[in-house]
Amino acid sequence: MKTTRISLYYLASYLWLGGLALIFAPKLSAELMLSNGDYPAIMLRALGMFMIGLGIIVAQVIRRRIMELYGTTLLVRLFFLFCLMTFYLFTRDPFFLVLFTIVVIGVMLTGLSFLLDHQRGEGVNHHLID
Repeated sequence: MKTTRISLYYLASYLWLGGLALIFAPKLSAELMLSNGDYPAIMLRALGMFMIGLGIIVAQVIRRRIMELYGTTLLVRLFFLFCLMTFYLFTRDPFFLVLFTIVVIGVMLTGLSFLLDHQRGEGVNHHLID
């Protein structure tokens, strides 16, 4: 599961960097992500807080090599993709498309890595979750 583990660095990176950006420069971060909505700074900071919290958990999964959770990161991100697309359809705010793109790149990286690792016989089992 080495390739899958490496792919999770992308996930941890965008969670940490995006979270820090949203906490310390919420309006600028939203503008850089092409937002046309007017979101309260405190809500953007709260989003950043949750992103950093998830980033800490993902960093621990990577550090501790908790292979049993690699598939779970894919399932959670698939749920996030569904939600982000729904948010975009409700608001037509490109902010959600930018987030969708960032997440979908990570899903593709981890998904392909997960499949390659399993084809090579690596991993604890052949299921996304037990």
